[in-house]
Amino acid sequence: MSLQEIWFVSIGVLFTGYFVLEGFDFGVGMLMPILGKGSDARRRAVLNTIGPVWDANEVWLITAGAAMFAAFPEWYASLFSGFYLALLLVLVALILRICAIEYRGKIDDPRWRARCDIGIGIGSWVPALAWGWMFANVVHGVPLNEKKQFAGSVADLFGPYAVLGGLATGLLFALHGAMFLVLKTAGVVRDDARRTARLLLVPTVLVVGGFGLWTQLSYGTGWTWFPLALAVAGLVVATAADFAHRDGWAFTGTTLTVAAATALLFGSLFPNVLPSTIDAAFDLTIHNASSTPYTLKVMSWAAALVTPVVLVYQGWTYWVFRKRISVDQIPAPVGLPLRHGQD
Repeated sequence: MSLQEIWFVSIGVLFTGYFVLEGFDFGVGMLMPILGKGSDARRRAVLNTIGPVWDANEVWLITAGAAMFAAFPEWYASLFSGFYLALLLVLVALILRICAIEYRGKIDDPRWRARCDIGIGIGSWVPALAWGWMFANVVHGVPLNEKKQFAGSVADLFGPYAVLGGLATGLLFALHGAMFLVLKTAGVVRDDARRTARLLLVPTVLVVGGFGLWTQLSYGTGWTWFPLALAVAGLVVATAADFAHRDGWAFTGTTLTVAAATALLFGSLFPNVLPSTIDAAFDLTIHNASSTPYTLKVMSWAAALVTPVVLVYQGWTYWVFRKRISVDQIPAPVGLPLRHGQD
């Protein structure tokens, strides 16, 4: 494999890690109003399942963006110019989510926590839908001119395929989050999470399956039938395991589906990184969008040294916080009381 191919695969792996790990974070935030209804202790139990890991999960996105910038600067520049408003919206949503999670317990006031819960919901729903919509547009292609600049309008980015992509990731992340909550909680929260997961199964299978088949038939190659089959198999495993009360296998099934769906998208894109819908001659590929060979070599050595340390640390974190959480384990709020006149 060439260095360009290695770094294209590496960026795909980084986004796979991000979608697998942050995907259930988004799902937890999306389902928090439903599974935490009627009790602040329930909402805190739901949120505490991702409390020790959500910020580390976001590092995968930062690393993927940095790798894209360093390895394929033309891809990074064209992508950010074409999706500027969408990426800004995702960034604002992620910041809102971060602040809401961090500040929720700082003040002991129901209104304050309710507003933070809204922020968590918005910060989870917006990226969950936006990532599928953006990657669907990347695979489909955007209006790139001869200068490799975006030459279209926002309306060009809302085709049926892109909208279906957004719905697919939204439903898949919600199901992934529900399976994670079944695995990580106990008692009434776990029971409700299981019921919610079963309600999400049929629409997720239909939408994700339809989006995957559309991707394969329109943009896929011979080998990308394999990740499509794995994505379907993951949903089958998740469904069977959930009804058999094998929580670990159910979560493994949705993990497999998220990873395989990401592989399908990147496999359908290769060797392009951003196709042009104006003229194929204007396509950005792994060759005409890449950095110099020297830059790629330096990046490869740095990644080889740092990556194992990061993986070991994150794996250790998940092992330490592996136990289930129930409502009766949630202590009384310890935030500062709301001062008179403060709102």
